Amino acid sequence: MELAEAFGLASNLLAHHLDVLQEAGLIERFVSAGDRRRRYVRLVRGPLADLGITTAGAAGSVLFVCSHNSARSQLAAAVYRDRTGNLASSAGTHPAERVHPGAIAAARRADLDLSDATPRLLQPGESADRVVTVCDRAHEELRPGADWWHWSIPDPVDDGTPDAFDAVIADLDSRIATLT
Repeated sequence: MELAEAFGLASNLLAHHLDVLQEAGLIERFVSAGDRRRRYVRLVRGPLADLGITTAGAAGSVLFVCSHNSARSQLAAAVYRDRTGNLASSAGTHPAERVHPGAIAAARRADLDLSDATPRLLQPGESADRVVTVCDRAHEELRPGADWWHWSIPDPVDDGTPDAFDAVIADLDSRIATLT
């Protein structure tokens, strides 16, 4: 729906074009981890890089948003600050009481520091040069601006293993590397 509106396309025409892009290996489509009704589209960066196509550059300050602000958004802000040297913060739509210990441990393994991090509530009107939702639930609860980005990243808390938290950092690292 968001893509159809953004590009002014009928849903059947958009579906056709997405089918073509998926068959060419340029996008992936998957079901929302939030409401399980929506479908999201993600660019597959490898083929684009092979074609010499680059993505948008670093955006200056970034606000990362997820529902609990206890893992993904905290890790995203830490990775972004470390890799770009730019300002980054995080917030949640329903913040947890504390940052998840698995996120703190994963950050430590990646030479990042979340020891002083505290979940906080996203404030009305809060913004940065770029706002990025990192979980489907937060993206679906909010009314994202046209210039917001959405990175659908699986919640490592659901799995709870160190590998799940490390996978989030690897995913974030890969996404942020395309910005620099």
